[in-house]
Amino acid sequence: MARATPEQYESWIKLATRASIAVATLLIITKLMAWLMSGSASLLGSLTDSLMDAAASLINFYALRVALRPADDHHRWGHGKAEPLATLVQAGFILGSALLLLFAGTERLISPVPPSATGWGVGVSIFAIVATLALLTIQKKAVAATGSTAIAADALHYRSDLLMNVAVIIALIMAAYGFWWVDGAAAVGIAFYIGFGAWGLGKEAVNLLLDREADAEVQQQVQALILADDNVLGLHDFRTRMAGNTLFVQMHIDLDSNLSLLKAHDIAHAVEDRIQSQFPGADVIVHQDPHTVEA
Repeated sequence: MARATPEQYESWIKLATRASIAVATLLIITKLMAWLMSGSASLLGSLTDSLMDAAASLINFYALRVALRPADDHHRWGHGKAEPLATLVQAGFILGSALLLLFAGTERLISPVPPSATGWGVGVSIFAIVATLALLTIQKKAVAATGSTAIAADALHYRSDLLMNVAVIIALIMAAYGFWWVDGAAAVGIAFYIGFGAWGLGKEAVNLLLDREADAEVQQQVQALILADDNVLGLHDFRTRMAGNTLFVQMHIDLDSNLSLLKAHDIAHAVEDRIQSQFPGADVIVHQDPHTVEA
């Protein structure tokens, strides 16, 4: 699929973040009501996850708008790193909520309490599944169009929320038949799931903040575009990195030492154009090195 233009990227980002906040707010209200009526630990876990989803969505909403800002006098490389920075903050919030939920679930396992108003809990969980599926459809299209890591991380939260709601339904039904321990066990399981997810998100964010190379597939595509011109005799010191939606590329190309400065400049400019045609908004720096062509 062709990469989104900066305008398309901004449009999808705004749609996905607004939809995420709307769904998170709706789920918090409904789950809070159901938890107050049922007292279910697993439902509390699902509510906790929704609270973290809402916090993450708000962080994304602000951070991605910062990332969309063009470069200025104080940020000459743009604001793209606001995106992985937001992801790192999200990971910290989620890990903290996982620890709190682990303690709550363990306490419920030690001292099980039968949940009440099971029907409310099951009904709210089914509603949450339907709302989350609708949001994930929007997020899937947004990630496919933009490749945004922050939206992908947000979508991971909501995919886990689907599993959590299924676990809540099972726990509530089992508790109604006397298997009260299932409620606490589900809360502990959810805590571990959230914790491992937070670790993965944090690791990815750190890699992006440390300017990890772009994906191997992207590197291969860029190199093929550079070498598509027979005048480019070689390529070295090739480097890439991602900052938000912006791909940064630097390289040295070998050109015939007999070429005029104007011709060498035109070839380098053509390299930039080919890369930017496939990766809109890419920041490309080309250094030309003379190469002696043997007769």
